[in-house]
Amino acid sequence: MAEGKLKGRRIASMAFAREISKTLRPLLIRYRPSLTSSAPFVLTKKIQESAVPAVAVPIPAKESPPILDLEDTGRLYTTVKTGELIRSLATLYPMAVGPAVDVGMAVMRSRAVEESWAVRAAVMGMVRRTVYRQFCAGEDAEEAAETLRRLWKEGMRGILDYGLEDAEDGAACDRNLAGFLSTVELTATLPPSSVSFACVKITAISPIKLLERVSDLLRWERKDPSIRLPWKRPSLQILTDASPLYHTPRAPPPLTEEEERELHLSHNRLATLCHHCSGAANLPLLVDAEYTSVQPAIDYLIYAAALDFNKDERRPLVHGTIQTYLKDSKERLIQAVDGAKKAGISIGFKLVRGAYLSRETALASSLGMASPIHRSIQETHACFNDCAAFMIERIVKGSCSVVLATHNLESGKMAAAKAEELGIGKGEQKLQFAQLMGMADGLSLGLRNAGFQVSKYLPFGPVEQVMPYLLRRAEENRGLISTSSVDRELLSKELKRRLWVQVFGKQ
Repeated sequence: MAEGKLKGRRIASMAFAREISKTLRPLLIRYRPSLTSSAPFVLTKKIQESAVPAVAVPIPAKESPPILDLEDTGRLYTTVKTGELIRSLATLYPMAVGPAVDVGMAVMRSRAVEESWAVRAAVMGMVRRTVYRQFCAGEDAEEAAETLRRLWKEGMRGILDYGLEDAEDGAACDRNLAGFLSTVELTATLPPSSVSFACVKITAISPIKLLERVSDLLRWERKDPSIRLPWKRPSLQILTDASPLYHTPRAPPPLTEEEERELHLSHNRLATLCHHCSGAANLPLLVDAEYTSVQPAIDYLIYAAALDFNKDERRPLVHGTIQTYLKDSKERLIQAVDGAKKAGISIGFKLVRGAYLSRETALASSLGMASPIHRSIQETHACFNDCAAFMIERIVKGSCSVVLATHNLESGKMAAAKAEELGIGKGEQKLQFAQLMGMADGLSLGLRNAGFQVSKYLPFGPVEQVMPYLLRRAEENRGLISTSSVDRELLSKELKRRLWVQVFGKQ
């Protein structure tokens, strides 16, 4: 009796299965292309063995792990001592408060600091213990070298930047050049490959007034190509139709004989530094960008040097800098890369967002002109990412090199993904990431852990000498520091994790 009932149920089940099969078969045939293209399928053993036609069961594809992992702060900060985490957090939090930054800058620029030795000593001591320690590598070459050795042990490299500002005359330029040369020579005493680049500010080895004069003439040449500049050496094209030319409303007078002589000396100073970098140091050179009133002259000097020193297609020696907050930045970048290809040389650039927003906006406004800077930070981010993608693609196609100097996490992720997509090895020297010392450490460590080439930009020099740099970091990056909370969140998370482990003895 029971056996008969069981047999009846089996027959009914098989009939039901056949009905289901009839219903599903047309649907499976109709939608098979879309189903099979969207995900891998397997047939379960039970279905394979049954009389019911096999039904494809989708299995979700496994998500690939992120290229940059900043979630595991234990792994991210494994080489960083707890005391350093606390100090960084204690410095970054006040700098995220706009009024606190304003007060600090007002104090450092006050007459009391200038006139009173006691007040100045007290303020400098406070600066040395806080922002200077956070953003600078040391007061002299020895302290900077020690900071760099520590970075090297942590798996990162350094870009030593001797903290010099604008030079007013030839004598100051010669002194500054000696400082840059000493910095290059310092690399011989450091672990091999621990220094990724030398760097120089053209405004420190060429008088600022001369750079303004040369820039005026180059802008006027763009407006009127018929004018002749007898001092001009072979170079790549500098300006585009989108470049700001309002600095030069009328034809400037030609360079004087003394100005031409000083320009010749500026070429020689840069060439001397290039020779030192290309010699025993074997160190590529980064040239910083400045404000638009002098940038055409800086690019002229860079490109003239590139024609002489970037003849090795494996990797360029001289690297310029493109500030992507400028509306004409992408056009100038593409123009320079194309020009280098035609000239048969390699070319390299450091990409940054820009550090003179307030100055550029004020100058354009004073002349009744629109700002040369993108209208929003989103447009600047988009321009940076476009330029980064362009240069990464050119690494694959030709002899280009790029340093992506960004503190933006999304830009770092996009560039890393682009490099992986194009099959660029993480040890590729033509693709480097860089961040300022004391800023975006989470991004630096995440890129390091992912295997990319990462450097920290290390300004060094006496506190008083580096003060203009610190003021500029505070003033021009006030918005960046206040809105970029990623580092503070990561630091807080890791400190809480370490405290939990100390108290409870487990994760």
